[in-house]
Amino acid sequence: MSRAVLSLGSNLGDRIGHLRGAVAGLSDVLLLASGVYETPPWGDADQPAYLNAAALVAADGVPPEFWLDRAHRLEAAADRRRDPARRYGPRSLDVDVVAVWDDADRPVLRDDPVLTLPHPRAHLRAFVLRPWIDIQPYGELPGHGWVTDLLQVEPVLGDVPDVKGRPDLPLEG
Repeated sequence: MSRAVLSLGSNLGDRIGHLRGAVAGLSDVLLLASGVYETPPWGDADQPAYLNAAALVAADGVPPEFWLDRAHRLEAAADRRRDPARRYGPRSLDVDVVAVWDDADRPVLRDDPVLTLPHPRAHLRAFVLRPWIDIQPYGELPGHGWVTDLLQVEPVLGDVPDVKGRPDLPLEG
């Protein structure tokens, strides 16, 4: 069974509604969803705060591109608009494929302009790593190490206090 960790983020419009819509859109493949975290924007500070979460998904016999297609369809359903001038700009929904494991449970490693695996900046982002711990306490980012260890070193360590849990905003229910 192919598995993937997806990172979900929203900082425009109904942020929690967009995250809930993404989780609902993954219902046929969803194993676990994390709690919700509020974080400052990353890479472009002139925008609203984000709500972030992570999802562990699985499906039989699918290639890594399946997960990228699902991510793009979820973003489109949330009316995501890409601004080429602001790579890290605000968005209704951002769904990143963080890591993928094939049907034999081997990590998929690839350096492709369309889909690089694992995500090339995941190891630098507390807003990706902290929700991941909710769904895989012993998660490992291929090529980088244990997620818990990555949260304990700079530059991520300095960002951890800014990742605020939002138990008042459940993804389901």
